Amino acid sequence: MSVERSRGYYRPELETMDPEARQAYLDRRVAEIVAHAYEHSPAFRRRMDEAGAAPGDITSVEALRKLPPINKAQLLEIQRSDPPFGGLLATTPERLRRVYVSPGPIYEPGEEVYDDDRWVQAFYAAGFRPGDVAQVTFNFNMVPFAFWLDESLRKMGCQCIPAGVGNTELQVQIMKELGVTAYLGTPSFLAAIRDKARAMGLDPRTDLKLEVGFVAAEMLPESLRAELEEDFGMTIRQAYGTADVGCLSYECYHLGGMHFAQDCLVEIIDPVTGEPKGPGEPGEVVGTSFSKVYPIIRYATGDLSAYTDEPCECGRTSPKLTRIMGRVDAFTKIKGMFVHPSGVEQVAAKFPQIEAFQLVVERSGHQDVMRLECELVADASPSEELARAIAEVMKEILRLSGEVRFVPRGSLGPQPKVIDDRRKWD
Repeated sequence: MSVERSRGYYRPELETMDPEARQAYLDRRVAEIVAHAYEHSPAFRRRMDEAGAAPGDITSVEALRKLPPINKAQLLEIQRSDPPFGGLLATTPERLRRVYVSPGPIYEPGEEVYDDDRWVQAFYAAGFRPGDVAQVTFNFNMVPFAFWLDESLRKMGCQCIPAGVGNTELQVQIMKELGVTAYLGTPSFLAAIRDKARAMGLDPRTDLKLEVGFVAAEMLPESLRAELEEDFGMTIRQAYGTADVGCLSYECYHLGGMHFAQDCLVEIIDPVTGEPKGPGEPGEVVGTSFSKVYPIIRYATGDLSAYTDEPCECGRTSPKLTRIMGRVDAFTKIKGMFVHPSGVEQVAAKFPQIEAFQLVVERSGHQDVMRLECELVADASPSEELARAIAEVMKEILRLSGEVRFVPRGSLGPQPKVIDDRRKWD
């Protein structure tokens, strides 16, 4: 395609809004969503009552800080106490188009009409344009992300190929024969596609037609970005969000961080005191969606970041997240999926032969790899059959594949960490 990919906006009236006007806009949107959620979401009403707040008390972003954030573990607890949605839903179940199932499990409603355009903003900033043929290699099994992207591509006027994960040889064939111009997936899987293309005797730069890439769910080392952009002759940009509140920020052509998405609220707070952090000060990312179907308000993502309000050459006036620095809670993101220690414990509990265990997470090349190291009880013997059985349960519960390794008794120490994240990012 011969199109301009480095300039322009999907929603210029919001993306280039004067910062003072944006603050007034966000204050109004916060007041609206709080009033709506208080009226229609029983769980949110209880949360407000416990905080001693009424809708009339919260008419601005600053006033919203009276309400303590809520995290993923709390969402899970709320849903378990009153399944399936824990009173978080602000409409009737009959009006839902889908119900997604994220790890936990956490049930996430999909509205009849998906009108959120934050991922579309991210696509446009990344260089996607109407007419692109886009191959989505995120997981379409239960979780919402790939479905959101499919809907957002339709809004943009792009063709979507819902390829899902795996099958690298078929992925390459699809790209070549359908003239795919846009990739959506993890950076590590794009590297795997490149390697498979080369193994098939193809030059990714000349035999494929990729021009733009949208990556998420994993860290993107700058060395890997530069390598993939050179090998494919494409531009790669990333975005950040969660399955609970959707897109929160995205990169533009000029890089230098990820612009806050429009039509949501992004805060950086001290994870201990809850106080807002200033530019350049690390804190926890807290997001608020304005969805009237499933309003998640002040969701503490568990991710550490900072923001900058320096002007950007692209003309967007929103602040930018600088980078994701790590996690503040017990969840660990592996291959784009959150893994909680309780999930690992569920795996081990299925096997009385396991006396001690630890999930080790490392990087091999540009791929996340995980290994469950197990110490067995004295009268149990390691075997390939037992390792396969544990690996199958691990894949079922954690939704990720990994190696199972039996280690000598005592080698993990007296109180091994349930998850030992040994990854290093350059």
